[in-house]
Amino acid sequence: MEHVIELLIRLFIYKFDNIWREWVSAVGEEGRRSLNLSPLNEVEVLYRSRNFLVINKRHDIVINSDDPTVKVSLQLQLRELFPDLVNPNLQHDFYFVHRLDYATSGIICIALHKKACSAATVAFSERKTKKYYLALLRGHVACEIMDIYKPIGEDSEQKSGNHRMCTASDPHCISPRSAHTRMLVLQLGFYDQYPATKVLLRPVTGRRHQLRVHCADIGHTIVGDYTYSNRQDVLPHRMFLHAFRLILVNTVEPLTLQTVDPFSSDIAANKWTPVETLNSTDSSSFSKLDIEGDS
Repeated sequence: MEHVIELLIRLFIYKFDNIWREWVSAVGEEGRRSLNLSPLNEVEVLYRSRNFLVINKRHDIVINSDDPTVKVSLQLQLRELFPDLVNPNLQHDFYFVHRLDYATSGIICIALHKKACSAATVAFSERKTKKYYLALLRGHVACEIMDIYKPIGEDSEQKSGNHRMCTASDPHCISPRSAHTRMLVLQLGFYDQYPATKVLLRPVTGRRHQLRVHCADIGHTIVGDYTYSNRQDVLPHRMFLHAFRLILVNTVEPLTLQTVDPFSSDIAANKWTPVETLNSTDSSSFSKLDIEGDS
């Protein structure tokens, strides 16, 4: 009798898993956005001065949108929490000097006046900033450290919707531009009993979806990345990519900020079990990702 019950339970789980995958694949990322609404007052402030406001953005939230049906965005959250900082002369209320994907969490910097915005924008455009991301990747990455040089352009077959990108080796790639990512392996382990690797990523260039495209191109898609897993990786509760550290060298107010690690094995929802540690999130790891010419 116990074997029959166990068989029925396994059959139920299998059926539910397939139904869930089919449903998520059908609604896509746009449909899933309505299921991950963050309250307007749910914002973690990392730093505030008269020049900059630095936020730890949660996953599955847009920076801003012109779509009136979008009820929660970082712009609307900031408008709710900091009405005194709203600039009525700006289309989206605030100076967002850089961006993060909808599914990506982590550090984002908002300039609080025009001079600060100009200084930060110049720093980003001249690559005077250093950005480091944490990610969980599918599979075990063989090399401790690697450089990925793959030009990135738009996928001509998917120019509408989520604007999927691809590398120049893809026959459908339009106008590829040079792109460089440095990767350092932190830990090898398992995500939900499947081989996975925690890595520290540094995008030397800043192409759209660069980290997601480069990781997928080397055969190690980011866990939970629906778009670059060919719409297969649908069960994780989020995409495991996080903007972890930002060094913003600028003429108004230099900034160095870092968040806690959101992918810690201590958090049950992460389903992450490390088995071997190669590097830690300390200064030596950041130094390993430095390149010639860094200040």
